[in-house]
Amino acid sequence: MESRIATAINHKHHPVAVIFSNDKPDGALQFKPGKWGCVMFMFANAARGKIAVFDAETYGCWGGGVGLGFGNAYEAFPGGVDCFAHFLSSGNDGWETGRQVGEGVKEAAGKEFADDFLKGERYVKNPDLVKEWINELPITDPASPYVLFKPLSEVNPENETPATVVFVADADQLSALVILANYARRGMENVIIPWAAGCQTVGLLPFREGRSESPRAVVGLTDISARKYTRKLLGAEYLTFAMPWTLFQEMEAHVDGSFLQRPTWQSLVEPQKS
Repeated sequence: MESRIATAINHKHHPVAVIFSNDKPDGALQFKPGKWGCVMFMFANAARGKIAVFDAETYGCWGGGVGLGFGNAYEAFPGGVDCFAHFLSSGNDGWETGRQVGEGVKEAAGKEFADDFLKGERYVKNPDLVKEWINELPITDPASPYVLFKPLSEVNPENETPATVVFVADADQLSALVILANYARRGMENVIIPWAAGCQTVGLLPFREGRSESPRAVVGLTDISARKYTRKLLGAEYLTFAMPWTLFQEMEAHVDGSFLQRPTWQSLVEPQKS
């Protein structure tokens, strides 16, 4: 399937379809069962033309399990949700249970993770706020055995319906996508930038939007931990723009006759083609 939007904004990378599937594609990239990996690394490979697959044993990390819709994977974090809440905020070295779990983490995990576990990633001020954030996440049970990241060009809409379509956009392209998402809509908040893991802004949160009567697009890859794993494959200047399938179809239908065919946008996109 080709995208009018991708052509109109001179999209460099492949738009990525996120698909619930009962089948595992032959030759797809996949993490080894139980091994850590960043879901957004796989996303970056899909944006470069490859197919990646995940299941309940191969979602890479705890946030990735949540982000792909495999339930509350934070419960499987070392020490459970309490230790995760400290990990994301102030660290686990300030309370006894956290220190005890941390000793095991030192032996089983790499130096970087062990340091973050004990000292905290400091993305949130305190553990209570982390727990509130987890409670706000629309955590869901698996919708299928597999979740695929697949280049949109390889999707056959006659037998596959993506849950989400995700563009990798620079500042100009992101601006165009925001305008297009609002083009035929009432209101001015048809695009959101929630605070969440990179994988959650291409999966879980757009999945939620897809269940609403007026789905919004989700801007993501503001997760600096995920950006470490995408910048070499995609470039440092990109964010993600995820559209539930119905919104993507709506936006595709509105390319013709829109600002994308007018001189102001062309003055921005033409230098990129030279």
